[in-house]
Amino acid sequence: MANRYPVSALQAFTTTVLEQYAVPPADARTTATRMLDADLRGMSGHGVLRLPGYARRLRSGGYNLKPDVRIVRESPVSALVDGDNGLGQVVMTKAASIAIEKAGQSGLAWVGVRRSNHAGAGGVYAAMPLAHDMIGLYMAIGNANHMPPWGGVDMLLSTNPIAVAIPAGDEPAFVLDMATTQASYGRIKVAADRGETMPEGWMVDRRGHPLTDPNRADEGFLIPIGGYKGYGLNLVIGALAGLLNGAALGSAVIDFNRDFETPTNTGQTIVVVRPDLFQPIEEFKAAMDRHIRELKSSTPMEGHPALRVPGDQAPQRTAEMRENGVPLAEATVRRLAGLADELAITDHPFRS
Repeated sequence: MANRYPVSALQAFTTTVLEQYAVPPADARTTATRMLDADLRGMSGHGVLRLPGYARRLRSGGYNLKPDVRIVRESPVSALVDGDNGLGQVVMTKAASIAIEKAGQSGLAWVGVRRSNHAGAGGVYAAMPLAHDMIGLYMAIGNANHMPPWGGVDMLLSTNPIAVAIPAGDEPAFVLDMATTQASYGRIKVAADRGETMPEGWMVDRRGHPLTDPNRADEGFLIPIGGYKGYGLNLVIGALAGLLNGAALGSAVIDFNRDFETPTNTGQTIVVVRPDLFQPIEEFKAAMDRHIRELKSSTPMEGHPALRVPGDQAPQRTAEMRENGVPLAEATVRRLAGLADELAITDHPFRS
């Protein structure tokens, strides 16, 4: 059973916790905002659930609390950003802002990031250009290896997510946010907190047998989407968001679930494009509307609900949570309440 908590209360609590660990107030607010953005998009595996893990890394000195997030290579349509081991949400927010500004001037921009950290839900950053009527594409290296090469058993690959956001007109924007594994590791964490079993096909053990208990996730590994095709897409993202930026990949990836001190050198990439390079923006958005409506009004299979496209329920989901609160599993609430007790925060939303 999940209890609900007001967005403002969760954001205030998250900000307070981060400030207690000496995160500068502006960076604490940015990080809390991006975490709540993930919850509001329905990506709860990257929302406030992550706060205890971030806190443990903060306690261990794993972050640079005053990073010099800067551009180290640049052209009119590109930049390489060094995150200086700062909080991932802070680094990626700046990288996305740089990409949006460059695309506004030149029509498109490719911004790579190195020496960053876990930044949460990729869809949050891919969607940032939507406010400027631009397309966003985000790719990242996951922060722990949970998958072997296709047909192997050595953990050399992560979930390596990709997110794409495309503006529409009257219809909600198209926003695809997915791991290149059948499930993100965040979803495994959510299933464990909720006391749920995993569907067969998310994970297998080292003999290839289905693994459905999320509390035994360490005994197996994630399966790529689409078999060997998902494995190939995972490698593409590894090259473009990792190797191209000088970030960690393969055996160099630090498992931030176990190692709370070593800099992760996380790699991320955001690409921003102005649709008006190709046609007037209103014509493009109208075309997106027509296609989205065609898909959603097409005939479903017998017994199947009305058809959907990625992102079409995001506005309703966000509005509903803003009105009724963000649902959190009891196990998540216990950890957050424990964090409040540890920091002697008496005014928090999890008081019993």
